[in-house]
Amino acid sequence: MGGGGTLLLACVALLAFIVLMMLLSAIKIVPEYERGVIFRLGRLMGPRGPGLFLVIPVFERMVRVDMRTITMDVPAQEVITQDNVTIKVNAVLYFQVINPSWAVTKVMDYIRATMQIAQTTLRSVVGQVELDELLAKREKINQKLQQIIDEQTEPWGIKVTIVEIKDVELPQSMQRAMAKQAEAEREKRAKIIHAEGELQASKALADAADIIAREPVTLQLRYLQTLTEIAVEKNSTIIFPLPIDTIKPFVESMQAVGGNGSLATPPPPRPTQRLEGAGN
Repeated sequence: MGGGGTLLLACVALLAFIVLMMLLSAIKIVPEYERGVIFRLGRLMGPRGPGLFLVIPVFERMVRVDMRTITMDVPAQEVITQDNVTIKVNAVLYFQVINPSWAVTKVMDYIRATMQIAQTTLRSVVGQVELDELLAKREKINQKLQQIIDEQTEPWGIKVTIVEIKDVELPQSMQRAMAKQAEAEREKRAKIIHAEGELQASKALADAADIIAREPVTLQLRYLQTLTEIAVEKNSTIIFPLPIDTIKPFVESMQAVGGNGSLATPPPPRPTQRLEGAGN
């Protein structure tokens, strides 16, 4: 009798332990950033959480789904652009699960599936644009990538928020060609600016020539001003050409005064001649 009571007590203890373990396994705690998708006998019952809830052991199964934004690096893809330039492009992808039930039931591995879609779309979109457009209009291409990837992952309950092209790796030959092109562009701009400066200077000189033609004295003032500007050092010898036009007014004024007789030089006196027979 004592042996039977001990065996019964052991069976009750074992049963209590099993019930306790099943009870503990039925208690589920899901944090705020996760959801628990419940399957009851294989049928989808929907997401639960966050917080504490019970899952019926054996009959129900829970799959945890992270609801936070996932950052994914898209590996470098070798692409031939529309203008036949071979480049390597990599990108970064930001997405999150907005429907955990779809993410579990409609795709086997939503992270891997999203990665494959991102790689394929990156090669397709970059291959449809030229290299200059890829470098100059990267924001537009990013928006196009985000739109295409989001449309393809929407049936899985995935929302793609941001797609950014990180780096564009060019071959060395293309880098040298682009450097030459940039240098030629700068030289072209420099020549255009120099020509525009010459045009403005010629117009200013033409205006100055008109003023000097109307007022010749301005040329003399300009020469005098030039002398004051270059005669800075006292120990320097300055050879300054003096044009005839500068002194011509003075010469003409002197000739005019000499013709009137007021300041003309008197002629030399003639020698007196002695008359023959004057003494007689």
